Amino acid sequence: MINFISNLFGRGELVLSETSSSDASAIAALHGASFRRGWSEQEVDGLLLDSHVIAHRATSGGKLIGFIMSRLVEDEAEILSVAVVARQQGRGCARNLLMLHLRRLAGLGARAVFLEVDEHNEAAIKLYDRAGFREVSRRPNYYQNFGGKPATALILRRDL
Repeated sequence: MINFISNLFGRGELVLSETSSSDASAIAALHGASFRRGWSEQEVDGLLLDSHVIAHRATSGGKLIGFIMSRLVEDEAEILSVAVVARQQGRGCARNLLMLHLRRLAGLGARAVFLEVDEHNEAAIKLYDRAGFREVSRRPNYYQNFGGKPATALILRRDL
């Protein structure tokens, strides 16, 4: 009971900020826990050092609880990944990260943002729909599922 009360009142405030290469390990761990094929720390570090990659993080109590990462080339961006720790999902963290990220991309000159999402990822589809993304195409059999039929990737777009 004491742990429950401590967790209830001891939650750190959500802090959104840009990432740095010092976040690579934590982002790789969260990505690995969130997706079938996680990124290694070296892959994440390489992305964070890429001048075309823009990334934001959400922390609470000094710990990473979410991130979003995009690649921006000319006036188009592609969201590469978004992840939030399971215990924080459904609390607005992904929405806050996404909206901050879209404002930053627009400020850097992006006029359109694209992403791919598994057709079965209802929570993500709902998030992107509420943020103004619309389906523009599909990639059948794009995502490999454990022991099941491959899933279609929905390609979504939002103009900024």
